Amino acid sequence: MSDVSRLLRPKSIAVVGGGAWCAQIVLQCQQMGFSGDIWVVHPKGMEVHGIRAVPSLDDLPECPDAVFLGVNRFLTIDLVAQLAGMGAGGAVCFASGFSEALAEDEAGADLQARLVEAAGAMPILGPNCYGFINAVDQALLWPDQHGCVPVDRGVAVLTQSSNIAINLTMQQRALPIAYMVACGNMAQTSQAQIAMALLDDPRVTVIGLHIEGFGDTAEWHALALKAASKGIPLLALKVGKSEQAQSATVSHTASLAGSDAGADALLRRFGIGRVHDVPTFLETLKLLHVAGPLDAPTLSSISCSGGEASLAADTAHGTSLSFPALQDAQKQALRSALGPMVALSNPLDYNTYVWRDTDAMTAAWLPMAADHIGLTLLIVDYP
Repeated sequence: MSDVSRLLRPKSIAVVGGGAWCAQIVLQCQQMGFSGDIWVVHPKGMEVHGIRAVPSLDDLPECPDAVFLGVNRFLTIDLVAQLAGMGAGGAVCFASGFSEALAEDEAGADLQARLVEAAGAMPILGPNCYGFINAVDQALLWPDQHGCVPVDRGVAVLTQSSNIAINLTMQQRALPIAYMVACGNMAQTSQAQIAMALLDDPRVTVIGLHIEGFGDTAEWHALALKAASKGIPLLALKVGKSEQAQSATVSHTASLAGSDAGADALLRRFGIGRVHDVPTFLETLKLLHVAGPLDAPTLSSISCSGGEASLAADTAHGTSLSFPALQDAQKQALRSALGPMVALSNPLDYNTYVWRDTDAMTAAWLPMAADHIGLTLLIVDYP
């Protein structure tokens, strides 16, 4: 198993290639505040945002921790071999045309095998990959726009889709993203291996995984065990329920989506929570970041509407969560706070009698957050 920690937490970065892609990486490292060395490699020796390029990897002042290869697929293989021989920390392989293009180009699989052989023990991300953003160390190999900002701690998100990764960085749901990693084809370094490396960073609070295919299930088992031992939740957004999604997955990153029922059973066996859409993915990551895993699968809901109480109750239907009936101590406290006109239940419609009475509202809401409740939902209308 390759160790990607040096690649993902670099102290020096080299960008190989020309054009807007590579210039964007240099600019964004400078704007985010990366404190390490940034080098540019280009045979013409151009200047990129104040940094004079060196003509070759041999001309670098020292061996880099992380390298972005923004060159064609054939040159990528040669440079990966050279970097591995130098002892570099790892490389992001931006080029496409490897195994994901097999339907159109029979040489793709052979090229990918050659790439893996060239890398040897040096970790590579990709190919067909945008790279990563490390917002806790302000380091990134990312050739496009993004919405990440420096954070002290937060969630790590791993996805095989670079475009989904871009879009997720643009979220405006107050979710602190510590790492965004695009895994690409995962020719050598797998999603599970990357996640295991990120578990060693104490600034990572939860790991979100957009999964197209699993690959080696033993690696996922090891990931689940390590995450459980560290108390860091794993959350999956697994695609491939439809035949169309399974077909698209093969053409996208050459992953096999497989049976959705099998994937669901595997995630359940490993204790990895699963969601089915992007908004729920982001909101669940946020909840896990703020509160961690629930202490109990029990919910309570507080609202001033019977309709909202019914909607809240239905959210637990078909899940392992429940809204347990009120205990005697809760009923006694609620009667004292709300009087005889309110029907007491969980979810609770506390009516409007105590509106704008802070003490009374506090007295009414506290019993709903009893010790046996894992999560209390407070539904509030802000006009």
